Amino acid sequence: MRLPRLRTDIEMFPVTVEGKQLIGLRDPHGYNHGVLLISVGALDILRFLDGEHSMVDVQAEWMRHKGEMLFSDDVQRLIDQLDQHFLLDTPRFLAHKNAVQEQFVNAPVRPAAHAGGSYPDDPARLREYLNQLFTAEEGAGWPQRFGASNDLKGIIAPHIDLRVGGPCYSWAYRELAERSQAQTYIILGTSHYGLGDLFVPTRKDFVTPLGVMKTDQAFLTLLEDHYGGPISQNELAHRTEHSIEFQVVFLQHVLADRRPVQIVPILVTSFHQMLLSYQSPYEDASFAKFINALKQAIREYERPTCFIIGADLAHVGHKFGDPFAAQERLAQIEQQDLTMLRTAEAVDPIAFFQVIRQDGDQHKVCGFPPICTFLAATEATSGTLLKYEQWSEESTRSAVTYASMAFY
Repeated sequence: MRLPRLRTDIEMFPVTVEGKQLIGLRDPHGYNHGVLLISVGALDILRFLDGEHSMVDVQAEWMRHKGEMLFSDDVQRLIDQLDQHFLLDTPRFLAHKNAVQEQFVNAPVRPAAHAGGSYPDDPARLREYLNQLFTAEEGAGWPQRFGASNDLKGIIAPHIDLRVGGPCYSWAYRELAERSQAQTYIILGTSHYGLGDLFVPTRKDFVTPLGVMKTDQAFLTLLEDHYGGPISQNELAHRTEHSIEFQVVFLQHVLADRRPVQIVPILVTSFHQMLLSYQSPYEDASFAKFINALKQAIREYERPTCFIIGADLAHVGHKFGDPFAAQERLAQIEQQDLTMLRTAEAVDPIAFFQVIRQDGDQHKVCGFPPICTFLAATEATSGTLLKYEQWSEESTRSAVTYASMAFY
């Protein structure tokens, strides 16, 4: 009998725990919770979980290459662990996946996917936690005035886990609180796992521990009118994506009940194919069609709008498939990041794309698509880098960089 197949969309990365090297297995689509840790030696079993090999095949190959017996109980124990975490491509997983997707599609709202993990799920504790991010040593401090002017056209904020980069968010959201009077915030988030359409809006309201953030149905209708119909049918991309959820939490916190606001949540998927073809997104017909529709909707809309971009920068090191340790190159990465961000400060979308294209996006800048989209759509004439940070994850010899920016 053939052994089950390991799902091909599972993320694997090295982890050091108490000096011991392990392998982490994670489901990027969130059909389970947490990370399953396995031994490095178990990788030699995983490679046979392709739906083509039997238990006898695995044992025979193990004996051939290692010269020792592999007990079927040990193989079965690993398979049971993988199955428990929905990491195998089995009827059990498929039924679970379909049930989860159906529940999301039928829900009238988009529930918080990361409350109780990346941030507290209790409202009082969450507000206290967010306050501490503003007042932390690396934080921007709490806003001193609210809506004193309305010259802010948009912000770029991180979307890294709040437990890692939370204080960096505060720099963008202090600026938003003090210099924006917008009633509708167009949130462009990085879509880490969405495929197909370049742009994926949702009409679902967002629910967090701080309440319900309404999605601006009128703006989306106007946007679709100018676009010529629905922009995407792939609303499932929003189910577990954190890049917009984290922005909603901060927006709710800094504005609280000061004025009613709504959001326009739009995920921006990969531009990788454009990089491979050396084609600028600004030369792509589908990109241009969306940008033109977005610009027209903003110009015609009766309520003041402002952009929020949820975007991290470089992702380097072993965790992200690089053969080198990120810690060896942090200074070089910072220099390249700052060169790229200077083109954003100049609101120069072509130069921004060219900086990334020069090295084929070697640093895997995941915020590249939403930032490109913003720079093409905004009426801002200048930007300011408010805060730049690097998260160095020693256990995986990896790093992520991120920043807060404001545009006027």
